[in-house]
Amino acid sequence: MKKIVAALLAGACLLLTACSQDDDSKVKVAINTGPDQAIWDVVKKVAHEKYQLDVEVVSFNDYVLPNEALRNKDVDANAFQSIPYLEDQSKERGYQFAILTNTFVYPIAGYSKKLKNLSELPDGATVTISNEATTLGRSLLLLEAKGLIKLKEDVGFLPTTLDITVNPKHLKFVEVDTPQLTRTLDDGNVYLSIINNNFASQIGLSATRDGLFMEDKASPYVNVMVARSEDKDDPRLAKLVEAFRSDEVVKKTEEIYKGDAIKGW
Repeated sequence: MKKIVAALLAGACLLLTACSQDDDSKVKVAINTGPDQAIWDVVKKVAHEKYQLDVEVVSFNDYVLPNEALRNKDVDANAFQSIPYLEDQSKERGYQFAILTNTFVYPIAGYSKKLKNLSELPDGATVTISNEATTLGRSLLLLEAKGLIKLKEDVGFLPTTLDITVNPKHLKFVEVDTPQLTRTLDDGNVYLSIINNNFASQIGLSATRDGLFMEDKASPYVNVMVARSEDKDDPRLAKLVEAFRSDEVVKKTEEIYKGDAIKGW
């Protein structure tokens, strides 16, 4: 009987060891749907071939769920958000996340199917912008940089339409769910829409090619890869960062975004 118990215990130990080794070679990452999925296919390949790390990617068409998945330990890291968005969400929801690395700046831009030049924008025109706090603020800051509006002094990264102090063209701002902004371009009443790069690219738009105007390289809205603070020194995540920063990934990003993604590290 003792021999049987010992054998069972030994088998269990071997099983636990195998599981532990298997877990040490795997990492799960949350991203947004869109062109980044093809980039992460390259990350997965590099991670497997160079670092013996198996990367599983979970895609969300949403700006809230990737952080919730990370907090709930459904994933080990995520890579989809800018630093101002991360700071805002951490303050609002109490996230305890750590930045593993900067990724890319994906310039937000103004698009139109009615205008060939910004100078053609008429008085009283309807402009669609994101209703999500960080993207809304980013859009308004871009509109201010182009001289279309003026915001309160020292408004920071999160202005709202209530912070507009000067609106010389009497523009009408309509806030829309971020993934729906591209659809508003077909609305006959909409003259201009400020759209994130990852959503614009889903319908074939390029900030450098199709945008009437866009953020420049000085944008503070660099995207980041984050993990739970308690896991920031996990060796698997260090390997993930190295795989992401590889020449192969940079090359794939340039191929996909054609200049619409600026390396952030």
